[in-house]
Amino acid sequence: MPWSLAAATAAPVAGVLLYAWLHGRPRLTRPVDGFTYIAVPVLVAWLVLPDAWREGRLLPVVAVVLGLLVVTAVERVFRARAARADDVAILAGMSGMVLHALLEGAAFAPSAGAGPGAAFVWATTMHRILVGSVIWWLLQPRHGAVAVGLGTAAICVATVAGYAAGPELFGVAGEGPGVHLYQAFVAGTLLHVVFHQGRRDHDHARDPSTDGSPPPSDSRTGRRE
Repeated sequence: MPWSLAAATAAPVAGVLLYAWLHGRPRLTRPVDGFTYIAVPVLVAWLVLPDAWREGRLLPVVAVVLGLLVVTAVERVFRARAARADDVAILAGMSGMVLHALLEGAAFAPSAGAGPGAAFVWATTMHRILVGSVIWWLLQPRHGAVAVGLGTAAICVATVAGYAAGPELFGVAGEGPGVHLYQAFVAGTLLHVVFHQGRRDHDHARDPSTDGSPPPSDSRTGRRE
């Protein structure tokens, strides 16, 4: 396995481990969660803006807005199913990230004897660390470590599968506008989940250990717990 592919494949795992480690530090919990509100829009921009800029089209941006609005509308119409709607949105978002990983894996395959450039390898590896962090942030509070592991494994397997398929994969799945629009739509659903349900999944207001405040004292002894 080339070092570039190995780095890109390991990056989501590193992102999960790094985020879990940071999140386990009480004084860092709030800043780390707040960082996700920046990381997700960055990932959405990574998925959407290159195609929109290259093609000179606004359709990907419109697809992001539609993804955001559709999940919001479903939740308002079916309030009793709001949590289920968010789970479906997370699943859709994961499918978009897996598809993106598949195409990135194909981009790592040698084409006419030339491999990917160093800039592409660096940028892809860095943004995949963010992908791993977002996977942990989305899945761990709702579905636990097993779901996080499965989501991360799906990204890694898709990357290797794309590499094995090679650049020919772009002729099958990567050149049509439907793929880019689908990724843009599910990116919009992820934005909804993060900025709506994520605030509840990661609400530390009732947990004093996350803001650095001292633990409550025992009323019987006066000692700190």
